[in-house]
Amino acid sequence: MPNEKILIIEDDSDIVEMITYNLEKEGFKVVFSSNGEDALELLKIEHPNLVLLDLMLPGLDGFEVCSSIRNNDATSHIPIIMLTAKSQEADKIVGFEIGADDYITKPFSPKELIARIRAVLRRLEPPVLKQIGTGDIAIDTLKHKATVLGNPVHLTYTEFKLLAYMTQRPGIVLTRDKIVADVFNYSSDNNDSYDRSVDNHIKTLRKKLGTVRDHIETVRGLGYSFKENL
Repeated sequence: MPNEKILIIEDDSDIVEMITYNLEKEGFKVVFSSNGEDALELLKIEHPNLVLLDLMLPGLDGFEVCSSIRNNDATSHIPIIMLTAKSQEADKIVGFEIGADDYITKPFSPKELIARIRAVLRRLEPPVLKQIGTGDIAIDTLKHKATVLGNPVHLTYTEFKLLAYMTQRPGIVLTRDKIVADVFNYSSDNNDSYDRSVDNHIKTLRKKLGTVRDHIETVRGLGYSFKENL
């Protein structure tokens, strides 16, 4: 994946220099910003393939920047890897909830970072326009929009990603561990908090699907499955 453009949003110049050197050595193009406000403007100009986002930024913090990227139709599809000194589990869950695709804790090795970048870029799925059943649910992954019975439904980034993931794998039993790995892009390590997060997302997603909620089936003792036809 040569010539992919990476936007680094980081206010520590030494870290920016280290990351830039190693990414350019691997054939990536690099642009950077030291604060969130400028980074959001730079996104409109540079159209990067991926964002490396520090959480502890002056002005807008990384969570706010991530939310802004996800809530803008022009940028919502861009994958985000969060870089942070925070290693608490709660911070990671919040990061994934608002739309981070991966999360790496400082200090990190350049090899690990590059491996994570390549893994996230490989996971990108082509845009899909999919209609479920007789128009019960319609998914547009390019615009990150969903409709239920012809009416727009407001989903968070993670809820949309979860729904798109399930609709593209009808009839397959998806365990909680697999959903955590493929949707949250994080190893659950049998951690109950991640299982609860999956269950909570399924619960709210079903509520938003309303009368067509039964497309999402619970497979007792295993996880969930998606039915194309009710």
